[in-house]
Amino acid sequence: MPLKYFAAQPLAVRYVGMAHGILFLLYLLALVPVALDYKWKAKTIAWAFLASLLPAGPFVFDGKVLRVLEQTK
Repeated sequence: MPLKYFAAQPLAVRYVGMAHGILFLLYLLALVPVALDYKWKAKTIAWAFLASLLPAGPFVFDGKVLRVLEQTK
């Protein structure tokens, strides 16, 4: 968005927005096999989906999941 409004480059928004959308869909597509492999409960899957909607949410969610996985070893 800064490129669109401050640098008069509206085309950059198209490419960055498309990349953002593709990465969002890939995150959701990756969520399905991971949830099945680790036998996550619906609540954990819902938290993962909610995290995908928030800025930096997936990083926070992944950190919490990794912490839980380390504790179960």
